[in-house]
Amino acid sequence: MSTPEKILVVDDTPANLRMLVDILGAKGYQVAAAAGGREAIDKLASEKPDLVLLDVMMPDLNGYEVCRTIRSNPGTSMLPVVMITALDPATERVRGIEAGADDFLSKPINQPELLARVRSLLRIKEYHDTVQQQSARLEEWTEKLEDRVREQVAQLDRLGRLKGFFSPQLAEMIVSGGAEELLKPHRREITVLYLDLRGFTAFTESAEPEEVMRVLGEYHNLVGDLVTRHQGTIERFVGDGMVVFFNDPIPVPDSAEQGVRMAVALRERFAALRAQWKKRGYELDLSSGIAHGFATLGTIGFEGRRDYAAIGPVTNLAARLCSEAKGGQILTNRRTLSLVERLVRTEPVGPLALKGFAQPVEVFNVLRVRDP
Repeated sequence: MSTPEKILVVDDTPANLRMLVDILGAKGYQVAAAAGGREAIDKLASEKPDLVLLDVMMPDLNGYEVCRTIRSNPGTSMLPVVMITALDPATERVRGIEAGADDFLSKPINQPELLARVRSLLRIKEYHDTVQQQSARLEEWTEKLEDRVREQVAQLDRLGRLKGFFSPQLAEMIVSGGAEELLKPHRREITVLYLDLRGFTAFTESAEPEEVMRVLGEYHNLVGDLVTRHQGTIERFVGDGMVVFFNDPIPVPDSAEQGVRMAVALRERFAALRAQWKKRGYELDLSSGIAHGFATLGTIGFEGRRDYAAIGPVTNLAARLCSEAKGGQILTNRRTLSLVERLVRTEPVGPLALKGFAQPVEVFNVLRVRDP
């Protein structure tokens, strides 16, 4: 059940005041009474009425002065005011309109007219209050929307920066808060691709540092595009070397195939880049090693500086295969080849004694991807 509207009745004549209070109270309104203009102004703040019935002629402050005070206050500027007068209605109506009155009643009071005007103005005030509430609610929604937009812009900024370190899928998971479990240490079967620039050390000894950075930038841009296309994750840059793995932290069901396809595509694209470098007098080539197996993965480092790393024999094997590869070769082992042998053509390189491995490793050079 809604609370009845409150009406403030202002009249310095006790009989008139009591009559208005009784009439309005009998109709279910809450009624507050003031015997003068100053008391009326005080009660505006304490009673918070929905409408004011205001006598014009009062000894302290007349009705016009009270009405002007009501209109000058932002908190009551829209409060309905009905002025009651026994003077000439035409003259008083003009002065009342100038003071800000909404309606007028003449004395003696006609009860049906009084109640009709009160109902009409209260209905208008209810509409106004509804509009004000909707406006406040709209302003609140706008603020929330602005906050959400700011948050999303900040999230996109964080996502853009994270994509420089992680795959787009992982970066999005980190920003959205869905990567906590993935970043904890865990064991998974992955494919590791190790890349290295042959002749880079000799190149850095003769080239200016700015040119070295330019060459690395061209190389990294080429690799980065293919990493994204094949759903890989760059673990780290090691000078001219680079470590990419597949199937973590984003699952890639055919990780060995994706790794091999990327290595072959990179070799093909690298040929054009190598030709450009050769024209500039740089003898550089690309060697690759690729291996598949289990590793422990997760974040390593310290507060403020962490990397996402894969640790295990599979990463060491990929690194050793890469170090054995000549320029243009992609070397892999028997286990990795068994996963992609219907995809690629290879040639045996022979058993190789790799550092850190007790037994010779059977090694193969990936020549190309088979025609469909």
